[in-house]
Amino acid sequence: MPFLTITFPEIDPVAISIGPFAIRWYALAYICGIVIGWIYARALIRSEKSWGGPAPIAPVQLDDFILWVTLGIIIGGRTGYVLFYNPAFFLQNPAAVLKLWEGGMSFHGGFLGCVAAVMLFALKNNISILSLGDITTAVAPIGIFLGRLANFIKGELWGRPADASVPWAMVFPDGGPLPRHPSQLYEAGLEGILLFAVLAIMIRMGALKRPGLILGSFITIYALARITSEFFREPDPQLGFLWGGLTMGMLLSVPMIIAGTILIIMAWRRETPRQIEKSI
Repeated sequence: MPFLTITFPEIDPVAISIGPFAIRWYALAYICGIVIGWIYARALIRSEKSWGGPAPIAPVQLDDFILWVTLGIIIGGRTGYVLFYNPAFFLQNPAAVLKLWEGGMSFHGGFLGCVAAVMLFALKNNISILSLGDITTAVAPIGIFLGRLANFIKGELWGRPADASVPWAMVFPDGGPLPRHPSQLYEAGLEGILLFAVLAIMIRMGALKRPGLILGSFITIYALARITSEFFREPDPQLGFLWGGLTMGMLLSVPMIIAGTILIIMAWRRETPRQIEKSI
């Protein structure tokens, strides 16, 4: 049976170019993800119905937090990639750590950077760490979705070779002659659209009234989505497959499932504002 492949849409990696100034799709994805996420987060903060009262963080505090979380994403994402995915290369080429424009960001590292930013900012401003974590992770799928689309446009992080039963398989410019799964789009759908929709529905059902529930749900669902997509994604060439055919992305997602499940259980056992009012 012949392959019914789709031609890979070769898009210029530079989204905007004005003279020597150029913004790549990858950078634009980060910028748009942060801006759209900030707008959505402000809308969540204004909704007293979602919180069962005033939100535990003021809009002006959220504005200040944006810088913190942006630095957390960039520093954590780059550090995670260096440590988890290519330590030998960066040990020999330490100056390359700062060359962010050449690619190489780890979601798991970026997530840990966000956790650090949330904890430090919350402690400094006397804000609930769990509630701030809920807001941050409620908007995170927006950035993840745009980031995966940027991966696809750049033609990186492609999928494993596909068989003839996959009519949407593509031959990526740097992925060899074999048609492959467009795993970046799978991840955009699972880690971005699906995750955002589930969390949005939970918020409408009152999840923000239980601090940590959105945070725990995000961690758990993302990890499950990432493990699923890893079955279609080609592992990084410098690592390949690890024990039993597992990938680094799968292994790093396992502790997330454990941590997320614990947070969900703790949040579910915690009394909501309405329950507290009834007990009084």
